[in-house]
Amino acid sequence: MHSVPQIYFQAETVGRSMVGNEIKLIAGTSHQEFTKEIGRHLGVPLSETEIIRFGNENIMFQCQENVRGSDVFVVQTSCSPLSDYIVELLIIIDALKHASAGRITAVLPYFPYARSDKKDRPRISITARLMADLLETAGANRVLTMNLHSPQVGGFFRIPVDQLNATPIVCDQLRDSTSLANSVLVASDVSEAKDLGDYAHRLGLPIAIVDKRRVDDAETPVAVGLIGDVAGRNGLLIDDEIASGGTMLEAARFLQDHGINRVEAAAVHPVLSGHAHERITESPIERLIVTDTIPIDMEKASHKIEVVSVAKLFADAITAIHSGESVSTLFK
Repeated sequence: MHSVPQIYFQAETVGRSMVGNEIKLIAGTSHQEFTKEIGRHLGVPLSETEIIRFGNENIMFQCQENVRGSDVFVVQTSCSPLSDYIVELLIIIDALKHASAGRITAVLPYFPYARSDKKDRPRISITARLMADLLETAGANRVLTMNLHSPQVGGFFRIPVDQLNATPIVCDQLRDSTSLANSVLVASDVSEAKDLGDYAHRLGLPIAIVDKRRVDDAETPVAVGLIGDVAGRNGLLIDDEIASGGTMLEAARFLQDHGINRVEAAAVHPVLSGHAHERITESPIERLIVTDTIPIDMEKASHKIEVVSVAKLFADAITAIHSGESVSTLFK
């Protein structure tokens, strides 16, 4: 059974590294419960801060603790209102830099503008690269994130970037809660096929791929072909994120047309924009497993959504970074 290895340190080194500089954990306002959960696993309380939004929409951040020489981790994910949270993050990092923090790590569970990673039409911004430039200019010394939509985004930085992988956690959840007999993993479009190989290796399942086309920026993808055998099997649709749900739900309906028995799905990042919850509820997908990289209002969410936490994995990575250990051991 595959699982995420844990790194253990003596209790006195969790809050302080071997060189004596303190961990400071700072929560932006995008996902404070997730940051608190990381803190619980670390045994480190959130630093006292104040964030004020004025009537003119300006933002003021003040850290109410001394961070001079400290190893500071700022947690801010990408969700609505995205632009506000990006500016807030940059202001926090800038304030910490000028307060003489020893090192500042931007912890971005879901990286902003992760899909804007290439110039595929004239006169557009490669906005993921712009995000990298802004974080570095603000004063970030390194970045910790999870399951980038395109791994090359890490190459936009001139500072260290650690990318965590939620696949082992999602696979454990599937293995523990679903009968995998007679199942097939399905990529909801060709671009996900490479990432699907990791799931196939861990779960020992065959792969199928839905050939999806999108002719414009509208959220109306069309499935036109299928690679692999799904008839009479149970399908596990896999994607790195689910936004409007258009791609995954079109794939689910396409699989039904090709004789699939039942469909479950998993995605790391639950963007769930627009009418995604209603679409999921009305879709043939019986269950959707997601992580908590983005906050979900479970009172308004589809009853089919099941959330697994990756907070401990982030806490283990922070501990490793702080103590100078390898983060890559968490990937095995």
